Amino acid sequence: MTATATHCPYCALQCAMDLSPVETTSFEADAAASASPAASLTVAGRAFPTNRGGLCKKGWTSAELLVSPDRILKPLLRQADGTFEPVSWSDALDLVAAKLRETRAEHGADAVGVFGGGGLTNEKAYQLGKFTRVALGSSRIDYNGRFCMSSAAAAGNRAFGLDRGLPFQVDELDAADTILILGSNVAQTMPPFISHLEGARAAGGLVVVDPRRTATARLTDDGAGMHVQPTPGSDLVLLLGLTHIVIAEKLADLDYVANRTTGFDALRRSVSQWWPTRVQEQTGVPVWQLRELARRLAAAAARGAATGSGTYILTGRGVEQHADGTDTASAAINLSLVLGLVGTTHSGYGTLTGQGNGQGGREHGQKCDQLPGYRKITDPAARAHVAGVWGVDPDSLPSVGLPAVELLRALGEPGGIRCLLVHGSNVVVSAPNADRVRASLKTLDFLVVADFFFSETAVLADVVLPVTQWAEEEGTMTSLEGRVIRRRLAVEAPEGVRSELWIWQELARRLDSAGSFSAEASEVFDELCRASKGGLADYSGLSYALLDTEEPAFWPYPIGSTGTPRLFLDRFAHPDGLARLVVVEARRLGAPAQLGGTLTLITGRLLEHYQSGTQTRRVRELSDAQPEARLQLHPATAEQLGISDESWIEVSNYRGTVRCRAKVSTDIRLDTIFLPFHFAGDQSANLLTDDETDPVSGMPEFKKTTVRVRALVKDGTHV
Repeated sequence: MTATATHCPYCALQCAMDLSPVETTSFEADAAASASPAASLTVAGRAFPTNRGGLCKKGWTSAELLVSPDRILKPLLRQADGTFEPVSWSDALDLVAAKLRETRAEHGADAVGVFGGGGLTNEKAYQLGKFTRVALGSSRIDYNGRFCMSSAAAAGNRAFGLDRGLPFQVDELDAADTILILGSNVAQTMPPFISHLEGARAAGGLVVVDPRRTATARLTDDGAGMHVQPTPGSDLVLLLGLTHIVIAEKLADLDYVANRTTGFDALRRSVSQWWPTRVQEQTGVPVWQLRELARRLAAAAARGAATGSGTYILTGRGVEQHADGTDTASAAINLSLVLGLVGTTHSGYGTLTGQGNGQGGREHGQKCDQLPGYRKITDPAARAHVAGVWGVDPDSLPSVGLPAVELLRALGEPGGIRCLLVHGSNVVVSAPNADRVRASLKTLDFLVVADFFFSETAVLADVVLPVTQWAEEEGTMTSLEGRVIRRRLAVEAPEGVRSELWIWQELARRLDSAGSFSAEASEVFDELCRASKGGLADYSGLSYALLDTEEPAFWPYPIGSTGTPRLFLDRFAHPDGLARLVVVEARRLGAPAQLGGTLTLITGRLLEHYQSGTQTRRVRELSDAQPEARLQLHPATAEQLGISDESWIEVSNYRGTVRCRAKVSTDIRLDTIFLPFHFAGDQSANLLTDDETDPVSGMPEFKKTTVRVRALVKDGTHV
């Protein structure tokens, strides 16, 4: 059997795997089908620097997605009675094109909106941005990465002049003796990653900041490091306090600060108000732990400067998915810069990208303010360059659109979006204030959803278009470390399924669009490389031929180069080459302990599930392991509220109500509860979350929601 070398369809670690055809007898196939869907491919881990042959549960079971009985195999058209009937591709696309024409003629180009996804290949992300701006002439495009990486990206851009999640290779963490992880549960979200933490654990230098005692936090046990457990939403204050201690105790690397940064004096003044006792009051982190952590980081940084041992600060969604998420990420970067970590050969700062192509997906045109190569859409030179590649007039390109939450708010509003195309996203489950999103989708004149499965968003569509999955297509992805990798076709797609590249080509033709739209992934990639040339995310030196050699390929990779595995060694991406120390303020102080059933809700992921669960809830092994949402709360809190383990409870605020089972655990603070966001219906965490957004990044507030919790059953009777 011939194995196809490719990568996992889930997170941004992009673990390498081999896919091989299954050879079974008809009896074995019948037996397998009676028990569960028989995968058409077998999965094997493949040696690769990020995963070293390992996979998590999701990766091992990923081939089942290809043969799921829930797979959509033909275009579906909503009928007058609300049911769906299959139609031909020709009829479906003719109808979609007619509705797009009608909407644009009656309401203008910006009445058509497009919502993309961080799981789309680079080719699809690029082509979707081009299709929106050229074929539709609309500025109204954004994607679900706005819910994931936008705050970290904004902070990286303003500090360094460039955003790449990890500006170093993942396996460089192996040599580190100190790693600070804030707001990321990598042991469950990307399990193979934890092998890169072993050096820090062995040195007693793994530090995990999280309100929950997660699987990652437990890696600090037995002398392996430290778990810091602040109140939800107080990470910004914590980081300001750590920076204050480093400066006040003369632990900063002042030579580095003087030579490689600007803004230190203003930063020093701004953090002077965050003395340890005040930080303790706001975060719940004791003074002794604050001082120990700051001194440990500073000592490790100084040791690294002398010996080359590594010290890293890594952030995740737990500290970024807030209305002040950009400032919090900036505070983490400030601490990294004051310690002299960034742009060295041995240490650094990075943010852990979540979605499979969360990095590439934000580089090539899905974001409302960007053109390919991480170019700003408001930059005349950028517009001229990209328009030249596309063969259109630069003046024909629209300007800045609306970030995701604002785009969703504009659905059905006067002067807003009347027709929406959704690709690679399930906004009914993944967007904040989900009931409002669902209601807005229902007000549209026309909704088109392209998906593999009948997601909760597809249920509301007028037309559902079945598209190819990961193993049925060629393309590229960009991992969390900025490594561009090949996704390869391992099995032919079902007969009625089409690639989005083909769909956009067909729609562009029907719309008499300017420019050309190829359905061949390799051709689209070549065009992407030309469009990105000279941009911050320059892919111009890349090709499928080069990527197929499996040689490491880290962007920027301009023509004639060998790529850039580690950024900022000589200079940062600002014109003067210096990093910016950005003064940030804690405008929202940490909430005190809450009583009487009013608690702070945080949301996040489980080991077995991914994103909105559209895929993983359809894999039997994963669904059986985690079949429903469970609310984690502390035993003392549960006792106060009359809640027992596994009992039914209600979680509510003015936005919505969730009903689920309780999971009583000492792994969480008394004032905090945790709910995974993978489930739909009345177990959807985003029925509760706030659509308030960060003013810089547009990131919603996912990680600090005030709710009330009550028992639904007490002493055997309903409350």
